[in-house]
Amino acid sequence: MRIVSLVPSVTESLSAWDRTPIACTRFCERADLEHVGGTKDPDLDRVVELRPDLVVVDAEENRREDYDALLERGLEVHVLHVRSLSDVNSQMADLANRVEARWTPVILAEPMTQRLRAFVPIWRRPWMALGTPTYGASLLAHLGVATVYDSEGPYPAMELDDVIRRHPDVVLAPSEPYPFTRRQLSELEAVAPTTFVDGKDLFWWGVRTSDALTRLATQLATLG
Repeated sequence: MRIVSLVPSVTESLSAWDRTPIACTRFCERADLEHVGGTKDPDLDRVVELRPDLVVVDAEENRREDYDALLERGLEVHVLHVRSLSDVNSQMADLANRVEARWTPVILAEPMTQRLRAFVPIWRRPWMALGTPTYGASLLAHLGVATVYDSEGPYPAMELDDVIRRHPDVVLAPSEPYPFTRRQLSELEAVAPTTFVDGKDLFWWGVRTSDALTRLATQLATLG
């Protein structure tokens, strides 16, 4: 089956299932595959030229107008909608069925009791944070970490002064979508003690989810 994936975590999962896409986005970290733009600005003409049997998109990561345009051009499009940890098994099972692969369900332990409140920046200039409902926030909640912006929409914008007033216990600075590094440490440490986390473990769902939960749980256990 000729598949184009416009979702980084889907590209990773398809490859693990031996259903490697013929093309993907530039954010999928697959230099060996053809890139057809980004998640928000795919090259639709090139996607059509590739004549895929299936294009895979996600309702959160991709734009509705690109989905509509692909349908108008006669392409088969499979839409995933993962907004929480609880969505992963059903959504990935549906995709696996569509591409004739096998999904091994994620087995979740009991959620941990909340013990930390975190500021999770996802962008800088302007500052934006991880909120709810999102997969990343639900994963952290399962591990006992609430976000300080858990009632203001998925990705609220703010100023750091507002974050400071919320008194988070910790800043969890992910490596993507904005690549936070020690270069931003002084800004982040002004808010709260800062720990850098793997953005893929926090935001990519699918075959990565089970191991990501283990890795993040181990890292978070050292905090607080």
